[in-house]
Amino acid sequence: MAGMRTGILKIATCQFAVGPSIERNAEAISGFLHQAKDAGAEIAHFSECALSGYAGTDFASLDDYDWPLLRSETQKIAALAGRLGLWVVLGSTHPLTEPNKPHNCLYLIDAKGNIADRYDKRFGTPGDLDHYAPGDRFVTFTLNGVKCALLICFDLRFPELYRELYKQGTQCIFQSFYNARQDGPSVHTHIMRQTMQCHAATNFCWVSLANSSAYCSPYPSCFIEPDGVIAGQLTDNEPGMLISTVDMAREFYDPMKDFRDLAVAGRLTNGPGPLDDPRSTNTREL
Repeated sequence: MAGMRTGILKIATCQFAVGPSIERNAEAISGFLHQAKDAGAEIAHFSECALSGYAGTDFASLDDYDWPLLRSETQKIAALAGRLGLWVVLGSTHPLTEPNKPHNCLYLIDAKGNIADRYDKRFGTPGDLDHYAPGDRFVTFTLNGVKCALLICFDLRFPELYRELYKQGTQCIFQSFYNARQDGPSVHTHIMRQTMQCHAATNFCWVSLANSSAYCSPYPSCFIEPDGVIAGQLTDNEPGMLISTVDMAREFYDPMKDFRDLAVAGRLTNGPGPLDDPRSTNTREL
């Protein structure tokens, strides 16, 4: 059985034009789950707010939001995941008790169709904070012997999150984004994938990056290897699915390998210590 391959994990990174209609989003997600299963994937990964739509962009606010419909469609997707035997990382919105704002979340659905956990976006943009309450916990899980974690969009700006996940032994990060419905290409084209490449290489982890493809999306979903190389990516502003494989037996370029733990521990040099040499300590002479 493919799911028993220790250290090997086949991922379907999916993108589509997330919008305000829960039913249309659910239809797209369900279609990708069937495609992912047919392609031999063991886990399908979707963008931020993929099912619920994104407040402030797809609709003005969460006032009068149809929470019963969202719950019903979430249950249908979870049931489909169970029938297909497929894990799912599903971007959505999780309501809290009023007057608290909801969480911008990723539901982790297991291959039996159960919600195994939920990650709540820890760092919200100023716009997010108008609609969502940030979370305060990591979510990690192990699948096929690969330790995985969940993050969302603006979390990317905080390298401390990735260092902490490294210290926890994380090997693969599923990070969901919603950089879409913009007026045109933006600074995100030049910084988002590149920042994720840096996080992958400095923390030696795999990354599945899932973004919405609604026009204009400044960059497509992609898959990044532990050396920081983008191994595959989808097409801008078009729906699609990328199949990628984590293989823990593969070797990658990692010049930090012998020194990373020194830096993580706070020792910010790989030298033997202060040198008893005035030529070293006197920094104002040639």
